[in-house]
Amino acid sequence: MENTNFSPGQTMIPKKLFFTKGVGVHKDKLASFELALRKAGIEKCNLVYVSSIFPPNCEIIPSTEGLRQLYPGQIMFTVLARSETNEPNRLISSAIGLAIPKDHEGYGYLSEHHSFGDTAKKAGEYAEDLAATMLATTLGVEFDSETAWKEREQVYKASGKIFKTTNVVQSAEGDKDGLWTTTIAAAVFLF
Repeated sequence: MENTNFSPGQTMIPKKLFFTKGVGVHKDKLASFELALRKAGIEKCNLVYVSSIFPPNCEIIPSTEGLRQLYPGQIMFTVLARSETNEPNRLISSAIGLAIPKDHEGYGYLSEHHSFGDTAKKAGEYAEDLAATMLATTLGVEFDSETAWKEREQVYKASGKIFKTTNVVQSAEGDKDGLWTTTIAAAVFLF
């Protein structure tokens, strides 16, 4: 049996995370996705999509540092947002939102959002709002779900329970000649 970094029964909890994003354009849909992965710097890995929990005590590192730690063929766990279109000039966005609790022993939330017609700012804020709302409900923070994100953001932060919210987003207009355009945003876990 090949030696691994994990012993039987050991829990796999990521220690680091970085964000990356990219856009690709090609006549083939799959090749467009590959080019977006290349732009993001994660094309050489085998992606495993995971859901939205930000582990306790996980360190957020710059993408340049994270990308240097990847190896060709590596299994890579990621929260990935992906949008694609072959409709000329159609605006697409892919966004990842993050909300981290003040108590670093607690877990946070990552959210992915894929949209059409939204600006990067709007898509990013939506993903951030989604992650913050999931965390707020877990922490018992009371809020009015009908209020605007900027108002809820202040309520969340004033509660003293949410430390940080942020987002990463990639948007693009569909290629004017109808080639496939793909956007991705990713939160990549490292062990």
